[in-house]
Amino acid sequence: MTPRLKITYEKEIISKLMSKLSLKNKHEVPRIVKIILNMGLGEDGADGKKLKACADDMALIAGQKPIVTKFKKSISNFKTRKGSNAGVKVTLRSSKMYEFIDRLVNIALPRIKDFRGLSSTGIDKSNNYSFGIKEHIIFPEVNFDKVDKIRGMDITIVTTSLNQKGTLELLKEFNFPLTSKK
Repeated sequence: MTPRLKITYEKEIISKLMSKLSLKNKHEVPRIVKIILNMGLGEDGADGKKLKACADDMALIAGQKPIVTKFKKSISNFKTRKGSNAGVKVTLRSSKMYEFIDRLVNIALPRIKDFRGLSSTGIDKSNNYSFGIKEHIIFPEVNFDKVDKIRGMDITIVTTSLNQKGTLELLKEFNFPLTSKK
């Protein structure tokens, strides 16, 4: 079954973005390629139970099994060893990506305490949008009673946009609650 947001993108958002960005071809319209969810563990990476708990929480949030990331270098100030566990990561594409955006915008982000919107300055040089969440328990899939520690997570939305304006307009059409620059 095709996600609701993907149908909306194909039928409505493409035509709106073509007029806003003054594009002639529908293949020039920016689109979302993938979403990367990352949860760093820090010192808890060495503990097998905490690593499994984080991987289970991430699997509930994303709908697919995460991979365990490893440190590439040993850094004594951060007490890291090369090859030890750093965190968990998931890459979402196609249908799962659209379903995650739908849940993120309509359910999870409104559950954040004192939420005033996402910063519109989170766009990098490749025109991808990144932001962080301080509490992973805002997702309704995670059972609050079984969580041992509240953790943050990073979310990166990879787009095909050629400039920052295209990325911002794309996210606004997907109803992301972006705040204007100050």
